[in-house]
Amino acid sequence: MANKRVLVKFSGEALAGEAGHGIDTQILNYISQEIKSLVDAGIEVGIVIGGGNIIRGVTAAQDGIIKRTSGDYMGMLATVINGVAMQEACEHAGLEVRMQTAIKMEQIAEPYINRKAVRHLEKGRVVIFAAGTGNPFFTTDTAATLRAVEIGAEVIIKATKVDGVYDKDPAKFDDAVKLDEISYEQALTDHIKVMDDTSIALAKDNSLPIIICDMFIQGNLLEIINGNITNCSIVK
Repeated sequence: MANKRVLVKFSGEALAGEAGHGIDTQILNYISQEIKSLVDAGIEVGIVIGGGNIIRGVTAAQDGIIKRTSGDYMGMLATVINGVAMQEACEHAGLEVRMQTAIKMEQIAEPYINRKAVRHLEKGRVVIFAAGTGNPFFTTDTAATLRAVEIGAEVIIKATKVDGVYDKDPAKFDDAVKLDEISYEQALTDHIKVMDDTSIALAKDNSLPIIICDMFIQGNLLEIINGNITNCSIVK
């Protein structure tokens, strides 16, 4: 097995399904089964979920009525809602799960404590990290990379709706070329939107590989973790 401890970043939009907003419980169930396949294989799994299916801070603040800081806090709370839903789905699948939040809300989840998170992982529990970094102006991509570094993950997997990184939008351009492997420097210099620049720079500083894959290819996460990187792109 290539990787023992991983962090998987899911976009909030992916949870919405065809509706485009809210939470599709069938997608939740699908993701929980994919996560279960990793845990059953002995992999320690951390999860970060975005909140874009509910609200995005930048979007909420774009007309100036809501301040950017407030919009970002609203986005953090959206990730908590998604985290609660994911926790329920994973427990329904028979997994032990703990959710930790960067903003204290003890009635809902544990506060983020690195040593406690690592201990949960060592005991085979899935750990969901919610509420971003707890600070405005930082995306959930950056939160995911930060948590991956803090827990000692060997790789961060960004599970999306596409099978990797392309030189241009494959939905708009038929001649888009998939990039199987790119460097951190190329991703930053060419502004390839793998993740935001802050998260890529953090991954680069800590030599943390970023894998981008299609979450809707069943079994893809386990295949990638086991070293089969056909249906993905890697930044390293």
